[in-house]
Amino acid sequence: MSLLVKICGLSTRETLETALEAGADMVGFVFFPPSPRHLSLEAGRDLGRQVKRRALTVALTVDADDATLDNIMDALSPDIFQLHGKESVARLRDIKQKFGRPVMKAVPVATASDLAVLPGYAAVADRILFDARAPKDATRPGGLGEPFDWHLLENLDLKLPYMVSGGLDAGNVAEALRVTGAGGVDVSSGVESAPGVKAPELIKAFIRAARASQELSVR
Repeated sequence: MSLLVKICGLSTRETLETALEAGADMVGFVFFPPSPRHLSLEAGRDLGRQVKRRALTVALTVDADDATLDNIMDALSPDIFQLHGKESVARLRDIKQKFGRPVMKAVPVATASDLAVLPGYAAVADRILFDARAPKDATRPGGLGEPFDWHLLENLDLKLPYMVSGGLDAGNVAEALRVTGAGGVDVSSGVESAPGVKAPELIKAFIRAARASQELSVR
């Protein structure tokens, strides 16, 4: 199965084009005001038009209500909703039914006990994204540039496709994939020169490194 590479938190036409030309499978747009990567609906609409089906569009939200999701659907019509908050299993089911889109549930990980929620989410979600758990005093749940202990996912018996994020960059993505056996990787702060500012060269380097690790594993 081919590796999925997602570049998240894109906010300019230039960096989006870089990600698409470099071969990103998924491009993520953040609709969450506390994040430095937050997009207005109009900006999301503009960037969505630029994608032109060259990659899957992912709308990242955090405990969003139906009205917010409605607005995102109208502006972007994303291929996938990435739910990055404390959404319950019932809320996942509700979103899938109301909006007719696959959902990827982010699961924050710091210790093995954090994986106890997996059976419930796996029964409803289309994909799981493992991310580093944010510190207790953090104002947002992800994009903080810190990895978690990937060994917690070793020998994971999950029938659902899953991706890994949190503190990834071109230098460690191969090791993250080797340890976790994930079918995809998701990067945001690891391809930035400053919070919310994507660096084209870092985007290209990350995608290159991820693809190279896949080629090694196939040999």
